[in-house]
Amino acid sequence: MQLCRAGTLALFEDIDRTTFSQQPHPEFSPVGWHLGHIGYAEALWLLEHCAKSQLPPLTKDGKIIPYRHLLAADGLLKGERVNLPTLAEICAYLDTVRKEVFDYLERAPLDEEERLWRFIIQHESQHSEIIYFLLQLQRRSSLNPQFSETQLITDNGQLTETIAIPAGEFEMGNDTIDALDNERPCHRVYLDTYQIDRYPVTCGQYRLFMEAGGYQNRQWWTPAGWEWLQANQFTQPLYWIEDSAWDDRPVCGVSWYEADAFARFVGKRLPTEAEWEKAASWDAAANRRRTYPWGEEKPNAHLCNHDCIKQKQQGNSAIQNPTTPVTAYPAGQSAYGLYDTLGNVWEWTSSWFDGYEGFEYYPYRGYSQVYFDRQHRVLKGGSWATRPWALRCSFRNWYHPGVRQILAGFRCAIGRG
Repeated sequence: MQLCRAGTLALFEDIDRTTFSQQPHPEFSPVGWHLGHIGYAEALWLLEHCAKSQLPPLTKDGKIIPYRHLLAADGLLKGERVNLPTLAEICAYLDTVRKEVFDYLERAPLDEEERLWRFIIQHESQHSEIIYFLLQLQRRSSLNPQFSETQLITDNGQLTETIAIPAGEFEMGNDTIDALDNERPCHRVYLDTYQIDRYPVTCGQYRLFMEAGGYQNRQWWTPAGWEWLQANQFTQPLYWIEDSAWDDRPVCGVSWYEADAFARFVGKRLPTEAEWEKAASWDAAANRRRTYPWGEEKPNAHLCNHDCIKQKQQGNSAIQNPTTPVTAYPAGQSAYGLYDTLGNVWEWTSSWFDGYEGFEYYPYRGYSQVYFDRQHRVLKGGSWATRPWALRCSFRNWYHPGVRQILAGFRCAIGRG
């Protein structure tokens, strides 16, 4: 919990009041609200529900404020969450909560509450990633990443390679103590044979779509996608950098509509969530599901590109968009030979976010179930900002198809789907 919190707080170093409290996107709350909500959720579930104690007070300008109304997910509308206490006041609130939580930990029945404690760590990890994304959204106009030189891949055919996944059943989902409610229950799924890209779509490949007039040609877009495009008049991804040195890195900053249009342009489609998860996690030879593409070893710097928040904490303040070449982690391949299925960029799928058969919400309906509305597409795999506690093949992320964010990319598939 302490490692997770240190990474979260590292994101707020040198932050100004405007950045802390303004709403950078209509679908997201200010970063300061996310920080306060992290403390509120920890206090609500571990102190009020488990320890049966009162939540500690949150103050603003020395006055106690109604934290439930301000920081609860079902409180104020997102656009009304800008009137926040200062960073120092919210940090003091988090410290007070954490002290009481650790006092309770000494007597807590962990055999009964372990799942909830693990949920709290993952909850903070998810909000840390949202904070990171929103900070980049606010700073995009001054994006000036500094990265070391890497060898470029000149064989473009290598990066368009597809892998055939044989027909058959596999085990989807996760029932371990770490699994969130929307990952449960683990279940068997049959898929026909299909093909899926070995690598995520790169900037070099996406440039071909742009140069061929992909943003001007209606034939590649769904009706909803074309309507979205005409309303916004986009001509490139949100964080596009016109530099061939990025050609071997995954494209990011694309909405689901853009990913789907590119897939149609190259005669492919986006994979379903089940297709993505089978290709990333299933070990056919052993007839078993892997937690991570490479096996059961915990994520580390040799297996995938993740946890850039830790890098920032360690002093790399230049980090803005630290993608790596899609071939950079051969040791992190899946059993079928896919690269970069965990880390680097989240990957859009064609599936709507919904509960599996037998779904039971935990710890509250609003965590997942409220989003089972056929308005959110599933993303898989994590990104360079994903904390290790929220990184596994079964983990599910979800966004509206029109959301463009720096952490999201995609790969393509071929077959009936």
